[in-house]
Amino acid sequence: MPATCLPSEEPPGVGGEPASGFVVGRAFAYLFCAEMALSEQTDVKDFKIDEKMEESQIQKSFAGSTILLTGGTGFLGKLLVEKLLRSCPDVKKIFLLTRPKKNKDILKRLQEQFDDCLFDKLRKERPDFIQKIQVVDGDVSKIGLGINDEDRKNIINEVEYIFHGAATVRFDEALKTAVEINVRGTREMLILARACTKLRALVHISTAYSNCPLKEIDEKFYESPLTAEKMIDLVESMDETTLNTITPGILGDFPNTYAYTKFLAEDIVQKNSYGLPVAVNRPSIVVGTAKEPLLGWIDNVYGPTGVVVGAGLGLLHTLNCDPKAVADLVPGDYVVNSLIAAAWKTARDHPGNHEEAPIDQLPVIYNYVSSEQKPLTWEMFMKYSELYGIETPPLQAIWTYLLILTPNLFFYKFCCLLMHWLPAYIVDGLCFVIGKKPMLRKAYTKIEKFSAVIGYFAVRQWKFHNNNTQGLFNEMCSVDKEIFDFDIGSLDWVDYHKTYVTGIRQVVV
Repeated sequence: MPATCLPSEEPPGVGGEPASGFVVGRAFAYLFCAEMALSEQTDVKDFKIDEKMEESQIQKSFAGSTILLTGGTGFLGKLLVEKLLRSCPDVKKIFLLTRPKKNKDILKRLQEQFDDCLFDKLRKERPDFIQKIQVVDGDVSKIGLGINDEDRKNIINEVEYIFHGAATVRFDEALKTAVEINVRGTREMLILARACTKLRALVHISTAYSNCPLKEIDEKFYESPLTAEKMIDLVESMDETTLNTITPGILGDFPNTYAYTKFLAEDIVQKNSYGLPVAVNRPSIVVGTAKEPLLGWIDNVYGPTGVVVGAGLGLLHTLNCDPKAVADLVPGDYVVNSLIAAAWKTARDHPGNHEEAPIDQLPVIYNYVSSEQKPLTWEMFMKYSELYGIETPPLQAIWTYLLILTPNLFFYKFCCLLMHWLPAYIVDGLCFVIGKKPMLRKAYTKIEKFSAVIGYFAVRQWKFHNNNTQGLFNEMCSVDKEIFDFDIGSLDWVDYHKTYVTGIRQVVV
């Protein structure tokens, strides 16, 4: 459920995750573009700088720059690419690190990547934007990131900004794979960054839940009992079967391999970033956009979105969740703006060659959360979702809306038996008798797996400190506060849910 990170080939959730993805029956998916075009008639601002207005410091910082971005094919990655090219029009080039695909040339892959209504506004304003994208074949799970010599040379000589978000966000990912991608991949990225002759800033995208065994989380690094380097050595020297057997003991109080390896990735950053202009951004649960480039855009049904979809379809009727606990949600476009702002400040505070920066200066950490300034409980989240979802229920709904949130595990299991499994066996039995394919038991098996994943985060509450994040926004000039707005305190959850539910319906159901 912490989404936080940008997946390298698939969208995040908590956040934003394939293992926690809510999959039911057949695939429900419709194009988002048609009705979302209405967003251009809304009050979303197209901020254009008047000559009399102050200059955008962020746009100025990124002008003429070359950027390396990993995880660019995921939910946050797409938003980040779109925002950089649209709001920083003078960006010179973006290297997009992606896993190579057989029998697909670069042009075909670019067309597939950007053939999404998310980029309609960008296409309209800057029709030639795709010329600034250069795909680089690579794999963050490999030593050296799987980059060939020619591409590596170009990156070293040209790149000024790096956004590292590639990660596996599967909560049930094998520990070996999770360490290779999330931990060792981060180490390899820092090695590459140190070789970059023009590097001005590297932003590592982590998750607010990287230290989830703690109840109170500050904007600082926490020591690991087993260092990340030792864990890398362990997975490289041990066979996967044995490693899977001892994984529960290694995880300890961590709920899954995702959270644990994101914790270890921060250990890598702490110990390998000396002298480098590095920042760490920890978003909490990433959900659909609040403002731009489209209202309520989302391309997945992971995390809380899966709950809304399941309940709206009349499939999900109970969830192991404390209704009074805070649902720490953050809109995707706000997260992206905070990433760009963090890169700007990091570059500003580390002038000149990175080798001249203070060696003992640790990277600044930004907890990007909503609970400190704009708390929203799970009860209110579902209330708003129900309110605006019932106005126009999905045609695919198989039953009326009914959702019981309970922190009591025993009562939750009882409700599952009564409202999920009993109807599933009855309906599937009838389907079998009349010659139809039984589907409900399979659907509820996936729902139960999803519920187990989200339940850990839905029955607990954390105290996050975000002074660095608030300070970052306050340091921005008025123009940048509008163009790159991430002030979560000004967000209206009621207005947000109107477009959030609409976006879910148009993309998913």
